[in-house]
Amino acid sequence: MKKILVTGGAGYIGSHTVVELVEAGYEPIIIDNFSNTEERSLQGIADILGREVICHRIDCTDAAALRQVFEQETGIAGVIHFAAYKAVGESVAEPLKYYHNNVGSLVALLQVMEEFKVDKLVFSSSCTVYGIPAELPVTEQTPVQKANSPYGNTKKICEEILTDLATSGSDIHTIALRYFNPIGAHPSAKIGELPLGVPNNLVPFITQTAAGIRQELTIFGDDYDTQDGTCIRDYVHVVDLAKAHVVAIDRLLSGKADNIEFFNVGTGTGNTVLEAVQAFERATGEKLNYKIGPRRPGDVPKIYADVTKATEELGFKTTSTLEEAMKSAWDWQMHLQNTSEQV
Repeated sequence: MKKILVTGGAGYIGSHTVVELVEAGYEPIIIDNFSNTEERSLQGIADILGREVICHRIDCTDAAALRQVFEQETGIAGVIHFAAYKAVGESVAEPLKYYHNNVGSLVALLQVMEEFKVDKLVFSSSCTVYGIPAELPVTEQTPVQKANSPYGNTKKICEEILTDLATSGSDIHTIALRYFNPIGAHPSAKIGELPLGVPNNLVPFITQTAAGIRQELTIFGDDYDTQDGTCIRDYVHVVDLAKAHVVAIDRLLSGKADNIEFFNVGTGTGNTVLEAVQAFERATGEKLNYKIGPRRPGDVPKIYADVTKATEELGFKTTSTLEEAMKSAWDWQMHLQNTSEQV
């Protein structure tokens, strides 16, 4: 089996991708510093797969530690790079933390990849590179704009680094997946989104509020130019998103990819925050206690994907509904409650 290094592989999207990689016949090797997840995610992966997956506990900004992993894990065929901080609001408050981690980790990783002649990379990018788009839905040709947050700017800078590398004559081939808003959990309810402390993302805050862990959900702003005044997002089931990474690594290893390629990964449908809340209530029968608060700095009013390129060139399309994703997120929350794993 071909070895695929997965940085941030114990995290939310990473853990689901590790499962999909194994089911597709790959041998994932996890790197994670557990700064925003817990080691119990490794047990969840093992429970689903019936075996453990190798994990190296290191920080991806540490080139020397990365080098040791590449020396130990001979024969790495490709890398999927998730390791990054991801909270828009936090990035506004702590920009240096985001630039050091998100940009620094990519540079260190690329240097070590070149040293060990590993030349296939799937990069975890984001729709935030489109800023506040003039037209919707956004395509891969939509102009990349000034980012609306330091988090978004780190993804923009990372894409620029990868583009510069591709035009420099480097052997590294990259597929950057610009994905939208991942939600949901594995159907087994063994892995899901498990932020440390108070969640920064919508759906775990929804599930924790429904479970009584949080007193109420705050919806940030209801005066945007949308059908109900709340922000519009393209909510994609995390299992669908994980499968997109497998398709991308398949394409790279087949030799079909150009030096650098960009793909949107979303459903192609935009839903407001209120619609997401209502979908959760329909899917679970739970009523949410929520209030409307002020706008949150760094939020883009509305964005959703045109997924034509991913459909035609990757042969990839999402299959799960918003309600299915919400139900899986609730099942995951109930698993945490029932096993007393959340405090």
